[in-house]
Amino acid sequence: MTSAVPTPTAVSPLDLAPVLPVVVLSEAADAVPLARALVAGGLPAIEVTLRTPAAVTAIRAIAEEVPEAVVGAGTVLTPERVESSVAAGARFLVSPGWTDRLLDAMRGSGVPCLPGVSTASEAVALLERGVTEMKFFPAEAAGGPSYLRSLAGPLPRARFCPTGGIDALRAPDYLALPNVACVGGTWMLPADALAARDWPRVEALAREAARLTG
Repeated sequence: MTSAVPTPTAVSPLDLAPVLPVVVLSEAADAVPLARALVAGGLPAIEVTLRTPAAVTAIRAIAEEVPEAVVGAGTVLTPERVESSVAAGARFLVSPGWTDRLLDAMRGSGVPCLPGVSTASEAVALLERGVTEMKFFPAEAAGGPSYLRSLAGPLPRARFCPTGGIDALRAPDYLALPNVACVGGTWMLPADALAARDWPRVEALAREAARLTG
């Protein structure tokens, strides 16, 4: 696999906004207007999950047509997916979990990555490898804010983006924690708004999410 060359613009998705939208797209044609609505609402980092056949095409379209967006690939499960995502223009990678082989590919890609953890042991293993930024998944099922709060003392170097079951009401509980930089979620992307291609509504919900604090 050919590694991408890191650039000064390879900023962490954790540092761009309090919320990282987690996007599942069935139609690649929706990618650009959706990304523009999210960016206009103040959420420039966008995770497009690799759960549909349209995902890689959607990443490429956003990368080419919405330069103000920082588009990444989510649900990255194999080194091959790392390569195809970065080739399409993904500027960060997110996985629900990790293996040594997958982690090596993600770290070798030249773009920031958020390997997923749900236990203290998994987080410690990543810290041993020099990884300090992680996805905490599935956040609500794995213990929620109280679990992450308990990790802050013994693992002060670990920074998390919790994802999974978080909504606008729960997000502030996570954002108040010292080891949480942002949260991932889908609540600003309601299914009926996407089906109707109601991009102004998505923009309005994104704007509300961008104002969230702990």
